[in-house]
Amino acid sequence: MDKNIYLIRHCEADGQLADALLTEKGIIQANKLSDFLSPLAIDRIIASPFLRAVQSIEPYAKKQNVEIELDHRLSERILSSISLTDWMEKLAETYRDMDVTYVGGESSKEAMKRIVKVIDEVVASDVENTILVTHGNILSLCLRNYDKNVGFEQWKSFSNPDVFLMKISQNKFHYKRIWEERNSK
Repeated sequence: MDKNIYLIRHCEADGQLADALLTEKGIIQANKLSDFLSPLAIDRIIASPFLRAVQSIEPYAKKQNVEIELDHRLSERILSSISLTDWMEKLAETYRDMDVTYVGGESSKEAMKRIVKVIDEVVASDVENTILVTHGNILSLCLRNYDKNVGFEQWKSFSNPDVFLMKISQNKFHYKRIWEERNSK
C-alpha cells in the first residue's frame, strides 16, 4: 500500500519551552492550516507532546473528528541544556558533524534516529494517510535522512507552520514542500 505522511512544523509560538502557547498569529495560522488540510482524508494524527504542536493541529483534528496521539519522539531536539549565546553557530555545526553533542543535548544523528523510527512505524502500519506534527529542527533532520542535501540553510528557510508531503511507494521515499509562506501570513 502506498503511504502519504504529512510532516507539519507547528505554528508560531511564544517560546521554545514545552508548554509555550501559540501566539495570536499562531492561532490564526492553525485555523488556516486546518482549512488547507480539510480536503485530505487523514486516518491518523500523531503530534509532539509540546503544547504548540498540539494547538497547531487541534482545529483540524476537531473538524475531522480524528484523535491526536502524542509521541515524545516527535519532540524538538534539545541542542543543549545550558543557554548558548552562539546557538546558531552551534546548530549549524550539528549539520556538518552529525555526531556533535553539547552539554545535556542530543546529536543530530540521535534525533534523526528517533523521528525516523516513527516514520518506519507509520510505513509498517495499515494506515494510508498520516499527519505528524513536530518542530523545525527535528523535521529537517527527518528530511535529511532521505535527502542528504537538507541541512542548516534548508532548516532556516522553514516557515511556521510548514507542511511537507512524504510519499512512500514500493519502499521509495519522495517528499515535497506543499505549504507556501503566503498561507502562514
